[in-house]
Amino acid sequence: MKKIPDKEILLFKSCLVNVEYPGVESSTKYLFDKLGIEYIISDRQSCCTGLGHYADLFDQFSTTALAARNFGIAREEGHKNIATLCATCYAILKKSCNILNENDEVRGQINKILDDSGCHDLTYNADDMDSRGNIFHSVEILYNKADEIKDLVEIDLSGLKVASHHACHYCKVHQKDTIGNERDPMVIETLAKACGVETVDWYDRKTTTCGNGFRQRYMNRDLSLSVTEEKLDSLKENGVDILLHMCPNCQMQFDRNQGTIGKSSGTEFGIVCLNISQFVALALGADPYKVVGVQTHTVPVDKVLEKIKQTNLCQ
Repeated sequence: MKKIPDKEILLFKSCLVNVEYPGVESSTKYLFDKLGIEYIISDRQSCCTGLGHYADLFDQFSTTALAARNFGIAREEGHKNIATLCATCYAILKKSCNILNENDEVRGQINKILDDSGCHDLTYNADDMDSRGNIFHSVEILYNKADEIKDLVEIDLSGLKVASHHACHYCKVHQKDTIGNERDPMVIETLAKACGVETVDWYDRKTTTCGNGFRQRYMNRDLSLSVTEEKLDSLKENGVDILLHMCPNCQMQFDRNQGTIGKSSGTEFGIVCLNISQFVALALGADPYKVVGVQTHTVPVDKVLEKIKQTNLCQ
């Protein structure tokens, strides 16, 4: 079991979270503050290049060079434990860290670029960062506080039927670092249970990818959406109210495309998509609009909020 920190954390900003679901970041900060997790956000941090990298626009060298700079910033600011909001950032940073530690030639070339650019203070020495001991997903930080979360729950969410979708870039890229079984990780389920909610234990296509595939969403759109539709069909069959995510790519695939898929198939899904941080924040009493940011979602969250309101009024 890897050791998960609760201090000296750099909360790594995500371009997709900021643009699509800013409530994921504000919910995470809300929870970190509630749980006494010590962290900073650095304005100097740059993008991980994930979208461009997986669309073959950024090569691995450029991606690794930017990671080296971000690692330097984290070390310089005394917060070298990086917690990402996005599974793609998580996978990208861990891979880049391993390359920098193991490939002397690449590390030397990148350090020369940093030196030539006037960033000699950010140069990377072998083992400056540990991909297992310094790079985490923010959900792992929360998972480590599950027992404390139980004691902070204010809102009863037990009337909702929820299911999990673990991001492939979390559990399928760096399998040995996945908490639990990489074939069926229980990070999201554990946090939902801490909020008093049992998730759907198993549903058909549970371990299937969201269908995004980065460039596949644009180059092979029909194939991409067909994968998403199969999973949505299974969720509907199981009567799921909320699908819980840990990656903005997955959340966007199911939330933004749900209406289009439903229109073409003649199916009204109505499945709300929330990041697990948003869900836990709701349970701990966060404002649905000011903190959780439900107004940025495509599938309306109103019915779920009304259900939550009725459940808690009846107590």
